[in-house]
Amino acid sequence: MTMRSTQSTVTFSNAFTLPGYPGELPAGDYEVLVEEELLQGLSFEAYRRTATYLTVRGSGSHTGRTEFRAISDNDLKKALGRDAALSQTNNHSEAALSPQEVRT
Repeated sequence: MTMRSTQSTVTFSNAFTLPGYPGELPAGDYEVLVEEELLQGLSFEAYRRTATYLTVRGSGSHTGRTEFRAISDNDLKKALGRDAALSQTNNHSEAALSPQEVRT
């Protein structure tokens, strides 16, 4: 069976959580690894996703440790959607729009 892997990077502007994992992950860039297998017997080339992983780098006492967290594509899309909605809300708040007053 032929397999392929692709990597991409997603950016979270806010801390976020993922179903099935305790705790909150900090905002930042995260690598996503997608594994797919070639579907046999078709008249055209097609792949089926077999796994999606989010690369989580350790911090604090876990610095230097890397963890691949298995996630569903749907959970990743939901987390990114929540992040985008939260970022849009924060960008339209009074505090975000108010210029700083400079006193001389």
